[in-house]
Amino acid sequence: MKALPLQNDPAPPAPVHVAIIMDGNGRWAQAHKLPRTAGHQRGAQAVKTVVQSAADAGVSYLTLYGFSSENWNRPSDEVNDLMGLLRYYLRSEVKFLKERGVRLRIIGERDRLAPDIVSLISDSEGQTAHNRALTLTIALSYGGRMEITTAARRLAGDVAAGLIRPEDIDEEAFSRHLFTSGLPDPDLLIRTSGEKRISNFLLWQLAYAEFVFVDTLWPDFSAGDFENAIREYQLRERRYGTTSG
Repeated sequence: MKALPLQNDPAPPAPVHVAIIMDGNGRWAQAHKLPRTAGHQRGAQAVKTVVQSAADAGVSYLTLYGFSSENWNRPSDEVNDLMGLLRYYLRSEVKFLKERGVRLRIIGERDRLAPDIVSLISDSEGQTAHNRALTLTIALSYGGRMEITTAARRLAGDVAAGLIRPEDIDEEAFSRHLFTSGLPDPDLLIRTSGEKRISNFLLWQLAYAEFVFVDTLWPDFSAGDFENAIREYQLRERRYGTTSG
């Protein structure tokens, strides 16, 4: 996809945090008369493209929706294939991340993942913990409602233990109990494949994000597509509930 032309005036700064719902792997495979696994494999290559594009654009945080809580309900063969791909890329792509100064974080229900995958995640996070060029967060076995429920349960436990008072609970305290604690809220959400919904992703954190929906299927998502989404974001006026004048 050809990038939009640059404006004559200096461009506004890039978003600090970009979140992406990577959608369309299955439809890409179907359109190419290939098994769904081929779509997921091609989608993993698109991840590398967007990681490099985000770093080049000056984005500091990139969060990708990799596998939702609801995805466990997919056919077992497809889930097993996805877990196999996850194992492969956790082993093979740490070098790519380290070379580019990318820190990896994984959020979601780790207890639903196989023990060897949890070990690979911990190892990958440890190897990249000191990288500062870009923080890449991948949501695995993740659901926004589940995350909010978990945070509420943790806060209730703190109250019951006498660690905090109910009146101490505010938005900041709640945010500290989310999986994304320590990350700024996304400035921009991109969803591929033409769908226009957020599918239980970062429900709390996306309160004031700008949304960009693109028709491109995720395996075909290019550096140009990412640049166009950034440019569209830069043209918007963010008011956070206030007026512009």
